[in-house]
Amino acid sequence: MKYSKAFIPTLKETPSDADTISLKLMLRAGLIRKLSSGIYEWLPLGLRVLKNVEQIIREEMDNIGGQELLLPALLPKEIWKETGRWDIYGNELFRIKDRKDAEFCLGPTHEEIITDIVRKDVRSYKQLPLMLYQFQTKFRDEIRPRFGVMRAKEFLMKDAYSFHATEEDAENYYKKVFDAYSKICERCGFKFRVVEAATGAIGGSNSYEFMVMADTGEEEIVSCECGYGANVDKAECIKQEVGSWKSEVKKPLEEIHTPDIKTVDEVGKFLNEKPEKFIKTLIYLSDEKPVMVLVKGDCEINEEKLKSFLKCTELILADAETVEKISGASVGFAGPVHLPITTSHFPIFADYSVENIINGISGANKKDYHLKNINIGRDYKPTEIADIRKVKKGALCPRCKKQELKFSRGIEVGHTFKLGTKYSKAMNATFLDEKGKQNFFIMGCYGIGVSRIVAAAIEQSNDESGIIWNRALAPYQATIIPVNYDGKIKDVSDEIYKKLSEKIDVLLDDRDERAGVKFKDADLLGIPVRITVSEKTLKENKVEIKYRTENSVSMLDIEKVLDIVI
Repeated sequence: MKYSKAFIPTLKETPSDADTISLKLMLRAGLIRKLSSGIYEWLPLGLRVLKNVEQIIREEMDNIGGQELLLPALLPKEIWKETGRWDIYGNELFRIKDRKDAEFCLGPTHEEIITDIVRKDVRSYKQLPLMLYQFQTKFRDEIRPRFGVMRAKEFLMKDAYSFHATEEDAENYYKKVFDAYSKICERCGFKFRVVEAATGAIGGSNSYEFMVMADTGEEEIVSCECGYGANVDKAECIKQEVGSWKSEVKKPLEEIHTPDIKTVDEVGKFLNEKPEKFIKTLIYLSDEKPVMVLVKGDCEINEEKLKSFLKCTELILADAETVEKISGASVGFAGPVHLPITTSHFPIFADYSVENIINGISGANKKDYHLKNINIGRDYKPTEIADIRKVKKGALCPRCKKQELKFSRGIEVGHTFKLGTKYSKAMNATFLDEKGKQNFFIMGCYGIGVSRIVAAAIEQSNDESGIIWNRALAPYQATIIPVNYDGKIKDVSDEIYKKLSEKIDVLLDDRDERAGVKFKDADLLGIPVRITVSEKTLKENKVEIKYRTENSVSMLDIEKVLDIVI
């Protein structure tokens, strides 16, 4: 492609609302334009990168026996009702009606649709295993779209679904996809880590995220040299956590007047006690049913863990009216001891961190009062004790229990799920085994963000001059820059362009611009190899070669350009 004919509308100034490095550079380099909040137009240069990512993924999916199809983006309500997700998916689901008032959604994911296809046309175990995948635009009504194309309302994704006759086969295939995703990340040039993750709205027994490591990443992850890794929503906490007061003698309960003092910090200062002594008490609505949740004062509840533990669809903090009804006191004064008689059978779930608190402090279920010297077993008995807190810095690894967890940031580009029979049971999707018995399909689900990979690549690889593309992703593998596009310089540049174009994608900068402008644009666009043709280089029958990843330049014989660039 000749630059003079290409549509590459670069920007000198970055729009003020660009909140990430990748968004700034994608806008400046003319890869995308913003149409509305969370909605972006992919321009020719950006689309070339997107297609390169797509092809890498396609090749790896085909290598493990995947078959590509294309499913509708507009999905009828009825099929989502079969699994119950129409009612429970939440506000991220775009819901629309047609002129006949029939209800649809714009697909954020396609488990129901793919299961419907398979239940109609796959009858026997002899047709298994089967893996089907697609590249398609997904839609999610993000409450606050941000990070450019990484958290948008509309994005391109590859989603794949596998169907199996046995758990063993499903597990073996899961490993194949896991390896394929690792190869995709390697081919994209990523430094990445695979971590355990919460299953969220997709569901299933467990899942793993493929995280591109970047200080600017939106997700926090923990890891250990022993091999353990998880995002903070999933990260486990060690059960044993004993405070420095472990040898204390249990004291009698004591009610303390704490006028308009509610938070752990406020009460701690008032009583001259450390946060570790406190039993932080929160009341949630779990599928509209109230539950009390306890955690140590210097810890936080992990709502993803709690939601999974309670096996609920919706989890929200109770409003002030509900808190007062349950505890008998206003917000800030609830506690596990002396609950009103009407809530004597009210479920109380405690985090492991609460078990070893001796002579703890919490609300007295009475306005402007707290209780001191609260002890588990004597003064209150939790319904159940579990790991429901957020991991924090200084915590030991839950696997080796020797080393402190390391905290870092990453960008999720892929997510794999072991679905089991979650969808096949809900949709009565069965096959006949070798004995003629009906069984539910065992399923796996594997998503990877195509547009996210583009942004993640830029987040991980850039400098003050612009993007630094991996060759496999770059919109053009090389750019030819004639210092003046006329005479012998033009002839040589055209000849190099002609020969290289037969092998790779090349951009010839034939614009009537100063060399400095061309060099800056080449760096901004991130093209891996820059070939400069000038009077100076031609005197020696050479061209100047500069790699985007290096600061130095070198001279090369013209006839050797093909050998070094391809």
